[in-house]
Amino acid sequence: MLNETDKVKDKVKDKVRASGVGRELVKPVGLWTAPLRCLVFLLAASSIACLLSDFYHLCPMRLFTPFIFLPSLLALVALALFDRLSGDGHLSRAVFIGLGAGLLAAVAYDLFRLPFVFAKGLGITAFVTPMNLFKVFPRFGAMILGQPTEQPSYSLTAQLLGWAYHFSNGATFGVMYIAMIGNPARRHWSWAILMAVTLELGMLFTPYPQVFGIQVIGHFIAVTAAAHAIFGLALGLAVRRLWV
Repeated sequence: MLNETDKVKDKVKDKVRASGVGRELVKPVGLWTAPLRCLVFLLAASSIACLLSDFYHLCPMRLFTPFIFLPSLLALVALALFDRLSGDGHLSRAVFIGLGAGLLAAVAYDLFRLPFVFAKGLGITAFVTPMNLFKVFPRFGAMILGQPTEQPSYSLTAQLLGWAYHFSNGATFGVMYIAMIGNPARRHWSWAILMAVTLELGMLFTPYPQVFGIQVIGHFIAVTAAAHAIFGLALGLAVRRLWV
């Protein structure tokens, strides 16, 4: 039988539970662990895997996009929102900063390439070699729609889908970068440059050039490597800035 002291203690405990005092002492669960970082990386990598799976005849983009890539992207966002509501917010912060920084880096990447694309129109061919560096984007869209890669002209839908896919690559590369380094505050931003240039040079060893009729010559390699270095620079600095 409980004595009077035990009864008083039980009453105090009940009042504490009812008032909610002490709830703030319960630490939220941290989800930014090695296994979940791997999961975040894989979900984000579904964007570039969409293209690679088509190259190697594993799954065409018209099927991979709606049934694997988009569900993976939704799962990534859902995981981030779950962490924001129930976790410590670290994973959520990493995902959304990665997406935002990746988009900013993709814009910087395209701005760097504009002079090469519009060299003739700008009258700067004496200084810049004209290069049709944006020609792959409508082809991305055509592949997603299940249309022939090479067409005399591309529909507006193919153009928009292709550009959207291009920016999805940039955004998800940002997430992949943070998932790899873990804590941007403890890593130098130059790691993003290394990742970006490595990814681009790696793509040159895939069927990418053959599929899109790209001549892999010294000038093209120099320009595309420089563009990806700009992407990496913008990504690394943006992540570092947003993480603080």
